[in-house]
Amino acid sequence: MPDMSASASLAMTQLATLAKEVDEDKVTPGVLGFIIFAVMALAVWGLMKSMNRHMSRVDFKEAPDPKADAGEAQDSTASGTAKSQRG
Repeated sequence: MPDMSASASLAMTQLATLAKEVDEDKVTPGVLGFIIFAVMALAVWGLMKSMNRHMSRVDFKEAPDPKADAGEAQDSTASGTAKSQRG
């Protein structure tokens, strides 16, 4: 490894000794995994709070359909004339 600088060589030797100290049968996410999980949890919490705020602004009442109103008016007049003819 003649191409490596002195600092890179020193870093590699320190990392190699750290790798030997770690138990190969034990795998943990570490601090970085916890930080990423915490950031994702905060992001989900913020998105849920925002969604709740937006959903509370939605008006679920539908405007009556003018075509359906016209159809009901015709049905009621037709049934009214049929009753008057029977009686």
